[in-house]
Amino acid sequence: MAERLLLVGMMGAGKSTVGPLVARRLGWSFIDTDEEVEHSTGQAVSELFTSGGEALFRDEESRALVAALAGSSAVVVSVGGGAVLDPSNRSILCRSGLVVWLRARLETVAERVGDGAGRPLLAGVGAGRRCDRGARTRDDSSRGSAHERNASVSDAPLHALVRIEAERNPLYCEVADAIVDVDGLPAERVAERVAELAQRAGGPSAPSEGGPTT
Repeated sequence: MAERLLLVGMMGAGKSTVGPLVARRLGWSFIDTDEEVEHSTGQAVSELFTSGGEALFRDEESRALVAALAGSSAVVVSVGGGAVLDPSNRSILCRSGLVVWLRARLETVAERVGDGAGRPLLAGVGAGRRCDRGARTRDDSSRGSAHERNASVSDAPLHALVRIEAERNPLYCEVADAIVDVDGLPAERVAERVAELAQRAGGPSAPSEGGPTT
């Protein structure tokens, strides 16, 4: 069976940046499932969400994952952050190679994704639905400043990230053979750690960096 390294983790954890660096170190090919979805559909991920909704995107994402793992060459795969939501995808991941969770604290993810532009699950979160803090600001708008009200809206992507992280982290833990904590590390250092894991791995019980082996 071809050697395969699968990177999972939250949006902003660095999978698409670290993946090519790891592939270069190992001399393997690299595949990003989000990019494959865009190539196969001819639409950006954000456009696909708009035209067909999340369900359509998830179907395309699953197809891209299967295709990425069907080749005969050694490959590093950056797996879309939400792919683990599908039980069949989790099953594929668990039996297809070494799965490394690039784990990032919520503060790190929030800093990297910013206002959520270009990320369908975050973009526009503040429109029509405010977080609890936003609701309190709205109720007290006669006393709050415009700056305070705008701040509550800009916080909405962070609240979405809290929900997404709570839903997905247990699933990343379920599929991961090893964990690399990325907080405060440059991409090259993360790639070095991941490549070391791949080089040392003798099977699904590869040692972890920054967290327990699952």
